[in-house]
Amino acid sequence: MITQQQVDDFNQHGFLVVENLLDETTLSDVRAEYAALMDTLYEGWWRDNKVERSPENMSFWEKLEAAIQSGLEWYQPFDISLPHSDISMDTPMHIGPAVFSMATNKNILDMVEQLIGPEITSNPIQHVRIKPPQNAVPKAENRAHIIATDWHQDMGVTMPEADQTEFVTVWLAITDATVENGCLQVASNNYDKMLPHCTKNQVGIADEFIPEENAIPVPVKAGGAVIFHPLTPHSSLTNKTDGFRWSFDLRYNVTGQPTGRSQFPEFVARSKSNPDKELKDWQAWQNMWNDTRKQLSQSEHIPQHRWDSNSPYCA
Repeated sequence: MITQQQVDDFNQHGFLVVENLLDETTLSDVRAEYAALMDTLYEGWWRDNKVERSPENMSFWEKLEAAIQSGLEWYQPFDISLPHSDISMDTPMHIGPAVFSMATNKNILDMVEQLIGPEITSNPIQHVRIKPPQNAVPKAENRAHIIATDWHQDMGVTMPEADQTEFVTVWLAITDATVENGCLQVASNNYDKMLPHCTKNQVGIADEFIPEENAIPVPVKAGGAVIFHPLTPHSSLTNKTDGFRWSFDLRYNVTGQPTGRSQFPEFVARSKSNPDKELKDWQAWQNMWNDTRKQLSQSEHIPQHRWDSNSPYCA
């Protein structure tokens, strides 16, 4: 639970840092689930002669570093969503029990309920974010989930159908997020409208509207979170260390309101009016994503963002 003062601070400033939101058991389960996934991936790379070092006695981070150095695709198999385009029947993603338990964690839902009410849907705009050291990232890499994230508002990466939707973003730290390893930074003023965004390498606020003069870093320890209002501008700093920074983006909206990415599956995470609607089975969630992948792989491309290079201020 958060205090009324924290709720007031969120409503006034558009963001909130909450420490110790996740317990150590939840963190350990997520880390173990991803370690098992990495073991499977690395065994396949080793078997196919795509990496030079045997997996024996290698840590999770050593295997990830080897994957980056070998130019292997490691991010999408870890992500908890499908990519923007080129979705096929075998596009990898990770929908597992530990991630589901994290997304439906009581502490998170209690906090979200205090901000948007007791009818809570898990929004499908969600990602894992494992940020490597900047000096290890290939020059061609431009995905926001891997390199420094450009300034944006979370409402800006939804479709217009969700412009009136009440939602919050919960940015969960799995490892400590520091200024040195690329924590988030937030515009300290309150914002009540969407700023123009452009699509370059990433979807981000158009250059002349970037609120860098109001930027403040928001470091948070593992198990803590930064909570965002959908109109709060934020970005991430560059990871200048030799280690990795790991977090998740989870979003929650008022049930019955558009998610902003309607082609992806949502589910009711909490309902005080009808608890029977709450999804309790992680495999049902996984099946929803698998069915969506199959459907989208056989259909025309559906945009995930409203902006393009012809948008105002983007020329």
